[in-house]
Amino acid sequence: MKHYFFALFGGAFVLAATAVTGACADPADPPVTASLRPAIVPQSQNQMRLSFAPVVRETAPAVVNVFTERHVVRREVDPFFSFFGGGIPRERVERSLGSGVIVRSNGVIVTNAHVVDGAEELKVILNDRREFEAKILARDKKADLAVLKIDTKGERLPVLKIDASNSLEVGDLVLAIGNPFGVGQTVTSGIVSGLGRTQVSDLANFIQTDAAVNPGNSGGALVDMDGQLVGINTAIFSRSGGSNGIGFAIPGDLVKHAVDSALANGKIIRPWIGARTEAVNAVIAEALKLDRPRGAIISEIYPGSPADKAGLKRRDVILSIDGSDIYDNSGLNYKLATFSPGHIARVQVWRGGKTRVFSVKVAKPAMIPARDERVLDGVNPFDGLRVVNMSPALAEELDFDPFVRGVVVIGRGRRGIASRFGFRGEDILLSVQGEEITSTR
Repeated sequence: MKHYFFALFGGAFVLAATAVTGACADPADPPVTASLRPAIVPQSQNQMRLSFAPVVRETAPAVVNVFTERHVVRREVDPFFSFFGGGIPRERVERSLGSGVIVRSNGVIVTNAHVVDGAEELKVILNDRREFEAKILARDKKADLAVLKIDTKGERLPVLKIDASNSLEVGDLVLAIGNPFGVGQTVTSGIVSGLGRTQVSDLANFIQTDAAVNPGNSGGALVDMDGQLVGINTAIFSRSGGSNGIGFAIPGDLVKHAVDSALANGKIIRPWIGARTEAVNAVIAEALKLDRPRGAIISEIYPGSPADKAGLKRRDVILSIDGSDIYDNSGLNYKLATFSPGHIARVQVWRGGKTRVFSVKVAKPAMIPARDERVLDGVNPFDGLRVVNMSPALAEELDFDPFVRGVVVIGRGRRGIASRFGFRGEDILLSVQGEEITSTR
C-alpha cells in the first residue's frame, strides 16, 4: 500500500539535487502579429533564450537561511539500570534548518513557525554569508508564521515586497527560493497549480505549486515574475518526504497581516467575529434551498460578539466576505485572519431563501468574562488551585476552543488538597456535580 503524508519542511541533512527548469514556446507554433501579442510569442531564436536570471538577481539576496539549535535531554535505558526502572539521562543538541525572507530593510524576517519552534539559539545567514543572531518578535502556530528580527546596526538590507493583492492565477509562473537539504540557496521554477487549497490546514488558503520544494525550503520565498513575494513555502504532499510536484505556500495577504500585526502589537493577532461555523454539505444545501453546497453555516454565536452585534443568527450561511466567496470553514477562517481588528467586513449571508448583507466590525477575541484570577481554598478538591475565567481571548492564547465555558487552571499550590488529585496547568473545570461552572465566582 502506498502511503501519503504531509511534510512540513524541517532540517534533514541529505544530499540531493534540484534543477532549475524553464519553459519555452514550441518553435512550430505559427507567428502571431507583433501588434497583437508583441511580448508573448518569441519572434526569433534570441527571444527564445528565456531566462529567470533577472528575477533571481532581484529577489535572491532577500532570502536567508535560518538555523536553530535546542538542547534535548533523553533518558537512555541501559540494560543494567532498566532492571531498576531507570535510565541514564543524556543531553544532545538538535539542529535544524529552514529559510526566511527579509521583508523590512532594518532586518525584519518572516519564516514558518515550525522552523523556529523550540529554538534556544537562532541564527540567520544572509545571501552574502554574513551571520546574525536573531530573536523572535512574534509567532502564530495556527497560521505557521513567525516574524524574526536581526540587528543590522543601521544597515539597510535588500527586501522582497509582499504582494497581498490575491491577483495570482492558476498557470502563472513562479520561482521557489530556499535552502533545501542544506545544500545552499537553490532556485526552482514552476507554475501555480491551484489556489485556495484549504484541506491542508484549518487556517490556510494555500497556493499550490509544482516548483520543486524540499526539506529546508520551509519559510522560503515563492515569487512571481515581477519579483514580488506571493507566498511563503510551507508544506509538501509526498510519498517519500521529498518533492513530488505538489508544494504549498501561505499566500501574501496572510503573510502581510502577520508582519504588520507583529510590528504594531508585538504579537500576531487573529481577529474574530464570534461565530462558530460548519461546512455546508449537499443535505444542508438542499434543506436551506441553496443552489449548491457552499459557504459556512453558523451553528453558534458568542453573546456580545461582533457577529451578535451585527445581527447574524444561527443557521445563517456565510457566502462571501468583502466580495470573496467562502466555500468552507477554512476559507472563512483564512479570510478573517487577513483582517486587522477594527476592519468593517461586508458579510453576505443566505437566510430564509434569500441573500442579505451585514456589516460586521471584526475585533480582537474578547475578554468576556473578565480574567478574574484567584486561588481557590476551603475543604474541597480544588483547594490550592489558581484559576482564571475562560474567555475567547484566553482561548486564543492557549489555542483552545473559544466557545468553551468554565475556568482554567493556571497553577497549583504544593500543600492544597488539589495537589492530591492530579490537576495540571491548562485543565478546564467545566462542572461540579452536574452544575455548570461559568466563572471563578
